[in-house]
Parts: sequence; C-alpha cells; structure tokens
Amino acid sequence: MNATQKLHELGQSLWVDNITREMLANGTLKRYIDDFSVTGLTSNPTIFDHAIKNSAAYDGDIRALLKQRKSGEELFFELALDDITRAADLFRATFERTCGVDGYVSLEVSPLLVHDTKTTLAEVKDLHARAGRPNVFIKIPGTVEGLPAIEEAIFAGIPINVTLLFSREQYLAAADAYLRGIERRIAAGRKPDVTSVASLFVSRWDVAVAGKVSAALANRLGIAMGQRAYKAYRDLIASPRYLRVQNAGARAQRLLLASTGTKDPQASDILYVKALAAPLTVNTMPEATLKAFADHGDVDAPMPADGGDCESVLAQFAKAGIDIDALASKLQDEGAEAFAKSWNDLIEVVEGKSKALETV
Repeated sequence: MNATQKLHELGQSLWVDNITREMLANGTLKRYIDDFSVTGLTSNPTIFDHAIKNSAAYDGDIRALLKQRKSGEELFFELALDDITRAADLFRATFERTCGVDGYVSLEVSPLLVHDTKTTLAEVKDLHARAGRPNVFIKIPGTVEGLPAIEEAIFAGIPINVTLLFSREQYLAAADAYLRGIERRIAAGRKPDVTSVASLFVSRWDVAVAGKVSAALANRLGIAMGQRAYKAYRDLIASPRYLRVQNAGARAQRLLLASTGTKDPQASDILYVKALAAPLTVNTMPEATLKAFADHGDVDAPMPADGGDCESVLAQFAKAGIDIDALASKLQDEGAEAFAKSWNDLIEVVEGKSKALETV
C-alpha cells in the first residue's frame, strides 16, 4: 500500500488540482484514480488557461463552436463543461460508492463576479444545470458578497465548493452560510443532504511572510492556520446546531485543504500533505505533489482535532509583527484579483485561438 492509499485509509480524500484534455484522453486521470486513490478533482481559471494555451487538443472544438457563433466566455464554458463532465463521469463510481459524499469535480463561476451576489447565483444555477451531473461542484468564493450566494445555492440544492478561504473566521462564515441554506431546506420540507466543501488555502500564507520572519518560523504559518481551521471545523460539526441538522439527514460540509503544493524549494515537497492529514477532510493537490507523495510520502498520526500547537505558533507570528486577521483579508482580496487576472488571460487565450483558427 503506497502513501496515497494510506492517506485515503486514514479517512482523507485525495483530489488532484488540475485538469487537461490530455489527462482525460490518455488515461492519466484514470490511473490516478486506480493507483493513487484519487477521488475527486478541482479546477480554476489558471488551470484552464494553461490547459488551453499549451495544447492543440481544444482546437477542433473551438472551430465547431465558432461555427455556432460562440465566442469568448460563452465558448470557454462550453470547452470547460466538456472536460468537467468527462472527469465527473470517471468519478461517478466513487460518487455512487460513497452515497454522494465523494467523487466530485469542481468548476468555478467567473471570478469577475466575485462582488456580484445576484449574478453569481444565476451563473451557478446555469452551470450546474448545463453540467447535468450530480457530482459537479460549482465554486463560489467565500467573500462577503459570495456568502449570500452560497446560502441561496445550497437552499436550491446545488453542491458548492466554497473557495478562497484563508482563515478560521472566513471558514466559519462560509460554514454558517452553508448551514443557513440547509436549515432553510429542512424548514421547507426539502431533503437536507446537499453536499459542500469549504476550501482553505494554505501555502499562500507562507509565501506572504517569506523573508519577514525568522528562519525558525519559515513554512509554519500555513500549517498553523490549517490546524486552527481544522479545530474550528471539528468543534462546529460536533455542535448542537450541526447535530440537529445531521439528525435531519444533513451532511458535514467537509473542510478542504487547498494550495498544498510546496512553494519554497528549500522545503519538503510533501510538507503540507503530511502535516495536514486528517479524517473527514479533503486535500486537493497539484499533480507534482500527488506523485511526490505517492513516491516518498508517509503517513504519521493525523492532525490533532484540538489544533495541536497552532495557537502557540501563531502567537510567535504575532510577536514577529504579523497581523493574522489583516493578512487573511489581504490574501483573500489578492486571491480574488489573481483569479480575475487569470480569467482575463484565459478569455484572451480563447479569443486569440479563435481568431487564429477562423483564418485556417
């Protein structure tokens, strides 16, 4: 049993944070499922930007869509939905085996809507209906404006991946939006088993403070924030409020650890995977990290439910002048801006390819 299989046996779902048409067509994703116990997949605008820009695999579909007078964002979503639904079909057996707990793929709404609640919700409903698969998550950012859309989407019965969370407080706000949607479904006599994950971004914390703290604190902030959020998650799902909705048939909105590829070349390439192993959670990781963990990873004791030493570590960062709350807000804002830039780059790539293919 390799390390990825051991992590799966521990109770943590391993998802791959990438999608390309090649990995769907050449059996790579199927191999990850069979050999590495991968049970889901996430995507984002940057991933699709690289996939379409660096491949001719989409050219035939782009030509066909141009003949249908599709362009720009509309054309992109046609390409993305084709990839996402093919991946969802590969994970359908996992979805069925786990009674809908696992086996999901994620597609993001336009990041340009990050501060537009009403349009975000409309696009969420449209994309999920067009995907036509029960195991497709639509990603909504956990910004202040995103929270009402999360609640309404859950109330509408749409599986949601809440993205761009960085802190315990941002996680709890997203979890509260999820619970409000579930409680409203129960009050309305609807089934409350709507699945969701809350994605906490990890490695960007350490990038943000690199060079600003002592060597003893290098690459420790992301793990501490993950531990703090995990404690909040475990406390919340054991709370009276959560137990009431679970007794009515609801599920836990699982904590998903995202951005778990190591950015520091001097640090272990499996740093975050090893430190954040925990049952009833998800870790979505880049392909390189997945393969590295399968090759030379190991599974020790799971992340402590009480947060371990996270508060003492965070106190050291505070003493070093790091304002955690302010940095969390900054990271969320910067993340939204980065995804918006990637989105604009992606649409430019789609439009550039469209023009080039129109003339061929």
